[in-house]
Amino acid sequence: MKQRQPWLGMAFLVAVGCSNEAAETEETEETASSEEAEQTINVGAAADLYHAFTVLGEEVEEETGIGVTFSFGSTGQMTHQIEQGASYDVFAAAHESYIDRLIDADAVDEASKQRYAVGQIGIMHDGNTAEALSVEDLTGEDIERIAIANPEHAPYGEAAQQALETWGIWDEVEDKLVYGENIRQTLQYTESGNVDAGIVALALSIESDLLYDPIDPGDHEPIVQALAVPSRSEQPEAAAVFIEYLFSDEGQDIMNDYGFRLPEE
Repeated sequence: MKQRQPWLGMAFLVAVGCSNEAAETEETEETASSEEAEQTINVGAAADLYHAFTVLGEEVEEETGIGVTFSFGSTGQMTHQIEQGASYDVFAAAHESYIDRLIDADAVDEASKQRYAVGQIGIMHDGNTAEALSVEDLTGEDIERIAIANPEHAPYGEAAQQALETWGIWDEVEDKLVYGENIRQTLQYTESGNVDAGIVALALSIESDLLYDPIDPGDHEPIVQALAVPSRSEQPEAAAVFIEYLFSDEGQDIMNDYGFRLPEE
């Protein structure tokens, strides 16, 4: 196991309850270690975070002993689940508007809201039509099916729709569109060859063999992603450890590896 980093000090002590001055005997220390090992938090996360958070979770477990389980899916659908009482210890949304919605519903702790990333989208394809797909290619006969995440509940799908509207081709390609329930399913449609192209998150494209053509961020509203601790969390202290690791240098190195950058203040 790696040596714990200094940044973990205060959060770790809070999470495992070791700040009690009476916990100085060997027996008590062993009990604290046992409790630490048994801690597991449930993180609900937007589908674009699949690769980055999988690595992040492994590092958190190794550094802190706190277990992390993930539920990845559509931000809109998970927001609805939390409104209906679903229990998560952290919710990392693909757009901050969904966190704000949960704040209004008193379903998350407002003080815990933090912006943690700006997402990026691009066109993924196999290169058979062209080495880089143009707007004209998307409307042409060679591209018969285009996958995007469902704009009704997936922020990356909403951004894809905005880009297509900015290019003035939404009406032309609407009949070609195949909707994924979330951005990861959109990637799966594209990688399987069920569609000719897909508008996919940069974070998911990095581990794919398909070509990726970035979309100008100015062609859609910024995908500003935020997280918060749901009000029903049973382990808010352990959740704080996970969040602190995300914003640490180590955590940001992982996020940067998958194309995420912190939002500007």
